[in-house]
Amino acid sequence: MSNDYRSEDEVLGKAYDARLMKRLLRYVKPYKHFVIFAILLNIVVAALGPVRPYLTKIAVDDYIKNSDYNGLLLIGVLLFGSLLLQAVIQYFLTYYTQYLGQKTLLDLRTQIFNHIQKLALKFFDRTPIGRLVTRATNDVEALGELFSSGIVMVFSDVFIILWIFGFMFFMDFNLSLVTLSVLPVLIYGTFLFRKKARESYRDVRLHLARLNSYMQEHVTGMSVVQIFNKEKDEYKKFSAINSDYRLANIKSIFYYAIFYPSVELLSSIAVGLIIWYGGGEIIQGTLTIGVLFAFIQYTEMFFRPIRDLSEKYNIMQTAMASSERIFKLLDNHTLIRNAEKPVKLENVRGSIEFKNVWFAYNKDEFVLKDISFSINPGETIAIVGHTGAGKTSIINILTRFYDINKGEILIDGVNIEKMDKRELRKHISMVLQDVFLFSGNVKSNINLDNDEISDERILEATKVVGADKFIEDLPKKYNEEVKERGATLSVGQKQLISFARALAFNPKILILDEATSSIDTESEHLIKQAIAKLLVGRTAIVIAHRLSTIQNADKIIVLHKGEIRETGNHQQLLVKKGIYYKLYQLQYKDQEILAS
Repeated sequence: MSNDYRSEDEVLGKAYDARLMKRLLRYVKPYKHFVIFAILLNIVVAALGPVRPYLTKIAVDDYIKNSDYNGLLLIGVLLFGSLLLQAVIQYFLTYYTQYLGQKTLLDLRTQIFNHIQKLALKFFDRTPIGRLVTRATNDVEALGELFSSGIVMVFSDVFIILWIFGFMFFMDFNLSLVTLSVLPVLIYGTFLFRKKARESYRDVRLHLARLNSYMQEHVTGMSVVQIFNKEKDEYKKFSAINSDYRLANIKSIFYYAIFYPSVELLSSIAVGLIIWYGGGEIIQGTLTIGVLFAFIQYTEMFFRPIRDLSEKYNIMQTAMASSERIFKLLDNHTLIRNAEKPVKLENVRGSIEFKNVWFAYNKDEFVLKDISFSINPGETIAIVGHTGAGKTSIINILTRFYDINKGEILIDGVNIEKMDKRELRKHISMVLQDVFLFSGNVKSNINLDNDEISDERILEATKVVGADKFIEDLPKKYNEEVKERGATLSVGQKQLISFARALAFNPKILILDEATSSIDTESEHLIKQAIAKLLVGRTAIVIAHRLSTIQNADKIIVLHKGEIRETGNHQQLLVKKGIYYKLYQLQYKDQEILAS
């Protein structure tokens, strides 16, 4: 795992960052009426709790002391009514805050997925997929509590404390000061706890990132682990990392285990001070028993939101770390930008021209150097060369997965940078060596859920490429379930489906990137027949290691170290006895060795 990967996943940031919070509140803004309503409910529900000790004070001093049963009954009804009203308001408050949280998460998660789809392939080249999945799932979920219970419910705790202060000082100023004498110790303890909790949270995140990284890497490379009998060694390493994670969590729990009992202890000390000071005042006749009862209840009630605010701090800290990672992703603008006024192609013919094209994945490390060639509509050209010569790079820049550094690429005489990306790619289909199939069924993997592609068109495409034979043998035929990445199908079957997919979209330009290299001999024979039908009326670019598959190409371009070294048809290039001839001789000898 790289240092960059660790640093991003373990980012802690501030416990409260006004800049991040301002951005987060934008997602709440469309639902501000829910927030205002929830805050109003919070004010009311926060008052209903503190009002009960005051009613107790009235019951003791005015009715119990004077044996007024009717008055006591009235107080009982009021107490029950306040509890019932608080329960009803609390229900609506919980419902609306959770509704607000889920709506906000929906918007944020949708924005993240939409943004990821717009990013250029250059971004995915250097970003682990697991990190992106974590942003859209775990990190968004971490904001759930902030949106649903953090932002709004923090008002509840603050209002409860304010209401308690109000009632206490209204009843007896001096006793209120005695009760709050433990507050400086509580504030100091809370700040100390916050510091320690923050440090332990960072350690937990660090060890969790190590654990996730190790798990992901070794599950992905399980075949290597097993073939070299490394199970025991890897188990020991994993156990050590897992143990470090456990110890970090225990350390985190330790601080909570110290803090909460400390709050309870201070609460008990406050009650003791109330009884000591208030009892003396009662003896002197300057305080009533009802006020003493009310203060004891207020003290127990006061420390509850203090504990809740500590939990809110933990929620806030997690949310700030997650939001920082999310916004770092959303602020990434590694995009292939469209022209402001894109040119729309009408009646695409499929002519392609590269004019002095230079391209580098990394600055100044050019993989294509001064590439120039043209393809007439309906022509098939093949591109060959050693690994790393730049064959696939030509495909990547033609489809605008990457933008070129210098030069021009034209389709029907129009620079592709002046076209809309979606419009450009609508006229191009690709068949790759590593076929990607989605979870779903055979039909959905051919039409990619495009309603414009009819069932008849799917059937025709599968017949042309010869995929209909094995599909008809499947239990559910075209509705047969396809597992993730096509795990239930053979390599050859997946390749045939990808050919059917390319044909179903009826492109003017077809790209075959080593599309037959993973096919068995029988499937290759079917594919060769299919390709012959597939190429009719289409411009095609074929990249192949097997030179036997491209001998009928109209033109063959030989790349070497990013430069075009030879151009011609099969026979012309053999006569030159250059790079192509050497490649052909090497493959011919390999075939002779295999045959013998």
